[in-house]
Amino acid sequence: MTAKKPAFAPFENEADVVQVGHLALENRLDRVTISGDVDLTADRRGLEQARLLQTLLGQIVASLEARDLPETLPAPAVKTVSNPFG
Repeated sequence: MTAKKPAFAPFENEADVVQVGHLALENRLDRVTISGDVDLTADRRGLEQARLLQTLLGQIVASLEARDLPETLPAPAVKTVSNPFG
């Protein structure tokens, strides 16, 4: 059983989300958020999930290595708005 490589272009859009077990990799233009959990079990399914994670993290690392990166990202702009409910 071979997993199909998901379409995932790190840092290229605000739409891609890939699930591995209950782990989600969410694409953004300035970050990839990884949240949730996955059990990598000692069976074929666990191996398939581990390989998928390895592929996805490899894509993220390759994308970062190909960029001219700042030391850290600036803090996002925060805008205060009035309460629409009163």
